[in-house]
Amino acid sequence: MKDQAEGLRNLVQIQNDKGTKTTRIITVTSGKGGVGKSNVTLNFALALQSQGYKVLVFDADIGLANIDVLMGISSKYNLYHLLKKEKTIWEIIQKGSNDLDFIAGGSGFNDLLRLTEDELDYFAEQVMQLNGYVDFIIFDTGAGLSKETLKFILAAEETFVVTTPEPTSITDAYAIIKMVNSMGHDVSFKLIINRVTDRKEGKQTADKIALVAKQFLGIQIPTLGFVEDDASVSKAVKKQVPFTVAFPNSAAARSLQSLVDDYIKGYRVVDTTSSGVKGFLNKMMKLLK
Repeated sequence: MKDQAEGLRNLVQIQNDKGTKTTRIITVTSGKGGVGKSNVTLNFALALQSQGYKVLVFDADIGLANIDVLMGISSKYNLYHLLKKEKTIWEIIQKGSNDLDFIAGGSGFNDLLRLTEDELDYFAEQVMQLNGYVDFIIFDTGAGLSKETLKFILAAEETFVVTTPEPTSITDAYAIIKMVNSMGHDVSFKLIINRVTDRKEGKQTADKIALVAKQFLGIQIPTLGFVEDDASVSKAVKKQVPFTVAFPNSAAARSLQSLVDDYIKGYRVVDTTSSGVKGFLNKMMKLLK
């Protein structure tokens, strides 16, 4: 009897043989809720797209999926419809602000842990089609380290940890890094400090986490950047329009764009080869066994 992941391995090998252009996989997480993780994810994706990259946001927050709400869109389909083979991957992709591609969240990610062999094969076949379709797939996961969130952190090529300068947020951000590290996993973490009064506060916050991680975990945690605290963000949320779209010249939008500019520079220099969707599914396959 073939194991549950055999079909997935075959699909991965087919894509390897084709030499298809790869897609970079990013997971965004946080140690606690209320730090603006989904808002950062959405606007990071839009800022990337404004630089000419094609991006897909995957709302992987099971309990509090809200990427569609932040854009004022009512989602008809989500991952659940794909896993139950009711819809194809292309039918659950929707268009959001500035034609950003996104897949709405829902209970489907919980079902991902209980797939039958047939359902896993279908999921792999569908998701594999995204390789090369977009430059980036960004998974916005739930806060804290659930079983589902852990799998996306481990399968992605890099994970952005969003925190704020508040002591509880700093503690919880470090805790999620420590927990993953204690399991023996080598994950590429990067920090995004949200709601900072200025760059000095952002740097101080990032340095605290990086120092403790180096001292007690023996790992380097680089800082991706800072997003300024700005009343325009809450105004945009109320309007259900991303703040980089509603208030493109706001302090938050400018600092977020600067963060993305720095990311792109590093991405171009360092990331000459990406394992893409193939690598993501390979890792996810092992985690789902």
